[in-house]
Amino acid sequence: MYAIERGIHVMITKPMVMTVEAHKRIIEAARKNGVYVQVEVHKRYDPVYADAREKIRDTENFGAFQHWDSVMTQPRDQLHTFKAWAGKSSDISYYLNSHHVDYHCWVMDGLADPIRAMAVGSTGVASSEEFGCPKGTEDTITIITEWKNRADGSIGTAVYMASWAHPNNSECHTQQRFMCLGHKGEIRADQAHRGYSVTQNDKYAAVNPLYMKYTPGVDGEFSGQNGYGYRSIETFVDACRMINAGKAKPEDFDKRLPTAASTLTSTAILEAGRRSLDNGSCWISIPDLLAGKVPGHIKFAEEGQIV
Repeated sequence: MYAIERGIHVMITKPMVMTVEAHKRIIEAARKNGVYVQVEVHKRYDPVYADAREKIRDTENFGAFQHWDSVMTQPRDQLHTFKAWAGKSSDISYYLNSHHVDYHCWVMDGLADPIRAMAVGSTGVASSEEFGCPKGTEDTITIITEWKNRADGSIGTAVYMASWAHPNNSECHTQQRFMCLGHKGEIRADQAHRGYSVTQNDKYAAVNPLYMKYTPGVDGEFSGQNGYGYRSIETFVDACRMINAGKAKPEDFDKRLPTAASTLTSTAILEAGRRSLDNGSCWISIPDLLAGKVPGHIKFAEEGQIV
């Protein structure tokens, strides 16, 4: 907010904030100060995910949305570092579910809307003596969401699962995949296994140079500029250059890039998941949350965190 109020364009890593109310404050501040705000959500630039989006949105062949199931897990060793904030100022859903929630909202934009959400969580690893996170810190959070298709009013369901309690010796840092079912089709994408594995004397790994290529090019120089992790940041820089040159306005990118104004729905789903966990896994109305009609705050806000 400090940068926005001083007229500086900003890129914020996901999730931008943890509540709809805070998200709206950023949108308002950006418009007031004429600056561009973009969220860093690199899943959108994965060529497989980008292709899948267009196939899912081809409702003539794929049909209306019926079901979504996504998984993202990372090794528990990270909790030695994350314990500084895990369960205190944020959770695993905000940290990892934010990827697939954003992607799914982007896929469904204009086709379907989330109606309500609830969440459940498992515990026992993060709060163990080994890691020392606060009692009750969730290891795995699963958000269940109902969606309503705009075309015919039919209902779709979505399950977003994230965990930081995965075994340490996995073949890749992040296990990640999704399945989307339409009335006429199905798509499955496994981002963790690209048909490319590397085995060395002491290690086996499923690697993904499509995200970031760490090996040099044939000239010995950096060659990761085509990776979708790099491109996510590149799109922000390109947008800023166009705005600064007077060739575009910040709002021109709302339909193309993950701007503050175009990512409010994903924040609503993540906040609804947290509110559900804080209240016995009850259902939370997404339209009411977006309209500011759900009373109370998420537990992190009650502890004085800026969300």
